[in-house]
Amino acid sequence: MKRKVELKNHQREIHFFRLRLFFGLGFASLLMLILLARLFYLQVLQHGHFDTLAESNRIYVVPIVPNRGVITDRNGVVLARNYAGYTLELTPENIPDLNATIEEIGKLVEIKPKDLRRFKKLMAERRSLQTLPLRTRLTDDEVARFAAQRYRFPGVELKARLFREYPYYEMTSHLLGYIGRVNQQELDELDKQGLATNYMGSEYIGKTGIEQYYEKVLHGTTGFEEVEVDAGGRAVRMVARTAPESGKNLTLTLDANLQEVAVQAFGDFRGALVAIDPASGEVLAYVSKPGYDPNLFIDGIDSESWDALNNSPDVPLNNRALRGQYPMGSTIKPFMALTGLHFGARSPDFSISDPGYYMLPGSRHQYRDWKVGGHGRVDMFRSIVVSCDTYYYGLATELGIDRMVDFLGQFGFGKRTGIDLEGEVPGLLPSSAWKMQRHQQVWYPGDTVSAGIGQGYQLATPLQMAHVTATLANGGIAYRPHLTREVQGGAPGTSQPVFDLKIPPQDIALVKRAMQAVTQPGGTAAGSFYGASYPVAGKTGTAQVIAIKQGEKYDEKKVSEYNRDHAWFIAFAPADQPRIALAVLAENGGHGSSTAAPIARKVFDYYLLGKRPQPLRKAAVKEAAEGD
Repeated sequence: MKRKVELKNHQREIHFFRLRLFFGLGFASLLMLILLARLFYLQVLQHGHFDTLAESNRIYVVPIVPNRGVITDRNGVVLARNYAGYTLELTPENIPDLNATIEEIGKLVEIKPKDLRRFKKLMAERRSLQTLPLRTRLTDDEVARFAAQRYRFPGVELKARLFREYPYYEMTSHLLGYIGRVNQQELDELDKQGLATNYMGSEYIGKTGIEQYYEKVLHGTTGFEEVEVDAGGRAVRMVARTAPESGKNLTLTLDANLQEVAVQAFGDFRGALVAIDPASGEVLAYVSKPGYDPNLFIDGIDSESWDALNNSPDVPLNNRALRGQYPMGSTIKPFMALTGLHFGARSPDFSISDPGYYMLPGSRHQYRDWKVGGHGRVDMFRSIVVSCDTYYYGLATELGIDRMVDFLGQFGFGKRTGIDLEGEVPGLLPSSAWKMQRHQQVWYPGDTVSAGIGQGYQLATPLQMAHVTATLANGGIAYRPHLTREVQGGAPGTSQPVFDLKIPPQDIALVKRAMQAVTQPGGTAAGSFYGASYPVAGKTGTAQVIAIKQGEKYDEKKVSEYNRDHAWFIAFAPADQPRIALAVLAENGGHGSSTAAPIARKVFDYYLLGKRPQPLRKAAVKEAAEGD
């Protein structure tokens, strides 16, 4: 049987071929249309966007850090300045073996142990991709040696920078403060304030003192350069430039020579001194001793130096003038006298017979006067001259704590002065309500007795004491203490009174005469001002550090140095036309008459007469025969 042979259907094959060809050409055409549409979208519709991106890849924006403003004293003496130098900086992410690289760098440039300690400290605090200084202030020889070997050290840069310098070191440390490297917390705060852009490229910011308070003025405005770069990232040409604006210079009210004299006058003593022009509130001298070298903090202080400062028993980092709170002792007595006159609790002629102690009615407890046996007959004038405790024990009891707080608070006790420095504390002017809230205890009559001579809970800062003394010298008219006299480009600052207590002139005159008699024969500070060619009005004070039990007598020789009494002296001169008012606190200095008053004498002698003194030494200080 023969198989049936089927012939090919050419017509059908041609039909399917053409059908496949049609769909193939259609699919290819669709792809071409999609490609053309995409090209049209990218090259026509999105031309502007991608042109901008291409331009930004070609143009690199470089911030230009402005020069920081210079700080000078009232006479043009430079207190904080800038100078150019080289620093060796590392970007750890770009260095394969950090330790080996540092070791090799050490063969070309001296790397001290403190440099390594600081570098490691900065490493722990750094932000990603931030360059860190390994060595700063390189010598010309070191710059030349490293530059010749630069190719061997990827991730290591030699940068020219402006460095901040404080030429007076400890002398102005607590006043000027210092700048330091910007940390993340500060960056976040700048971002909240909308200032982050102005700190692009900036590595430093004011940390304390004037540098911190006037940071926005001193920093200036950051500039920018638009630089064209090639494919390798190398700069080809500068396209545009916005110049930075340097920070404004500050002229302070401070007299640098007077500041130096005041620091030297303290000799070996710790303490604080603030001197003010009573007629304007300008701060003429501002001392907190001991100080520290602010230059150590600029690039990050090394751990060894930090430990030495932080663990020192003298606490050099403590700004005693601004934040030190001490019992004010007998320096409160002139103000207590004015309080008594204000409320009519005392008249100028009222006198007491001082037996050497005071007893509350119905009590057997004796509040002793500093002079055994008492001062005899004492009126208000003499109570200030001889610093009679017994007089003020009785006055405080009659006034009561709340009336005392009412008047003394108007003077400025227990309040911040408003000086242009961050971190000021208000001191403490306690009341019965304060004690109940703070200690959940009632206010006892004995608390009032102690408050009458500036002991107990009462606390004041040296700055605050200088402020109230200047207000008294100015007849009850107060000016806000301030440190800045002029900002570059602006008009010199003018001072306006912040309040006028409107104290009767006869009351002020009585207290001023008594304070002047303090520095004359028979007064507690007579020895310190013997032979002075100008009249001085002052008041000595001694502030207890540790309590003395009833019946015991304080013996300085049996007490450790840091538990000895503090020595106070407040004063203004010339007494008839005050040009300077001050407060001196000699920490653990004993008696105000023998320690604090001599320091004030040296400051007055220089400011009023131009005499430079010899410093006061602990071994040369003799306890006064009497007086506090």
